[in-house]
Amino acid sequence: MSEFQITEAQQQEAIAELFTIQDWLRWTASQLMHHGVYFGHGTDNAWDEAVSLVLPILNLPIDAPKEMIQARITTSEKQRLFGYIRERIENRTPVPYLTNQAWFAGLPFYVDERVLVPRSPFAELIARKFTPWLEEGKNVGRILDMCTGSACIAIALAHAFPDAQVDAVDISYDALAVADTNINDYMLLDRVFAIQSDVFSGIPGQKYDLIVANPPYVDAEDIADMPEEFHHEPMLGLASGEDGLDVTRTILQEAAEHLNEGGLLFVEVGNSMIHMEEEFPGAPFTWIEFERGGLGVFVISKEALLSYFND
Repeated sequence: MSEFQITEAQQQEAIAELFTIQDWLRWTASQLMHHGVYFGHGTDNAWDEAVSLVLPILNLPIDAPKEMIQARITTSEKQRLFGYIRERIENRTPVPYLTNQAWFAGLPFYVDERVLVPRSPFAELIARKFTPWLEEGKNVGRILDMCTGSACIAIALAHAFPDAQVDAVDISYDALAVADTNINDYMLLDRVFAIQSDVFSGIPGQKYDLIVANPPYVDAEDIADMPEEFHHEPMLGLASGEDGLDVTRTILQEAAEHLNEGGLLFVEVGNSMIHMEEEFPGAPFTWIEFERGGLGVFVISKEALLSYFND
């Protein structure tokens, strides 16, 4: 028997002796800790992970009032809940794929295994509308969300810049199907456009005031060492060559021709930032420090791109 398996005896015991939502939250958190699951898809501890799994499965809000948490649940609800807990522990399936919901920038999004689970520090930049790099009050008419996945960044951008058109591009038709679902759910079909594109290939001649890129950036070493949970995500959205920079190279080489004068490019490269100086020595990247955690995001202007890559 796998060390991660929950026995039939444990299942019978849980269903017989756990009565309230609070009971199930406590038991789930204990089981998650005991079985050593990895927290990296929206939570960083067992209790929050339990809350993010148990409450949505019971069709309750994450911030359900304390009185509701004391409510008893039926046997059929217990059996259904147990099935999801078992899937989380035994198959290491991330919670957002079990609940089909992930939060980004304060907004809920539909997700499944066709897209990465949203977790980008771009949420903090979007909340402050990219200041101080983007001048406050500056007109932003067109934005490009590169490697959009679920379109969570594109939709958050549309909320932050209500007068802007946002093109949400991705190489994956599967990811774009999920993006379309979210764009439709937020009734943004007139402002957010999902487009199939291998980097810039599908948008020839288009120019933007702001390009936000969250490309695949995990290097080969990190891919080999990833916890099992991450192997449920599409590898197309994670891996990008030996140093994690294959897609980023293309973005940097071609972005300037797709930016308006004074336009800005923001790129997330995560841990692969350690390879950036070797690959682009002396490049005028401004690396952003985040108040809420996160690293590996830089900004560079159109003019700086032209100067660096044309010299």
